[in-house]
Amino acid sequence: MAGQTAATTRPGITALTSEVDRLLAAQIVVAWAGEGHVGEERRLGWWRCDLVSEYGGLDLFQRLLPTTAPWAVLQAVREAARRVDAAERALVNNPDGVCSLYRLGFEIDERAEERLRELKRSRQPPQTVLPGLDIIEKAGAAATSPRGWIRTARPTMSWSPSGGA
Repeated sequence: MAGQTAATTRPGITALTSEVDRLLAAQIVVAWAGEGHVGEERRLGWWRCDLVSEYGGLDLFQRLLPTTAPWAVLQAVREAARRVDAAERALVNNPDGVCSLYRLGFEIDERAEERLRELKRSRQPPQTVLPGLDIIEKAGAAATSPRGWIRTARPTMSWSPSGGA
């Protein structure tokens, strides 16, 4: 079945490509929603960047990386969120014992990174290969505030791990 290639991460844990794609989409959507404090489109403001908006980072990436700009922007906003997540986890007693959307364990995190590189090299538009990314475009058309896009754009994805330890 297309999009269902299994990648073994460690004995007993298998991540299907479609599940990794849904994980990446969730990470990117949350990273996009968390942008704020700068630029024209104010969102939740969890991290200080404006990478996905048309006149923010997207414009810069289109000039620097014309063939991979859409992927580069999504990769950059995901990395911004991952870094904030890592800094917040570092504040707890046992940061390695805390799982989050951006840290699900070495094997899964590495598989997600590999899959993102693979998708970027495919040169297919992100919205066509990652389920749920259309929420970003819908939100831009519907409203610039999170309240507007929460009401109008419903995510159509769900993620659950397969396999067992």
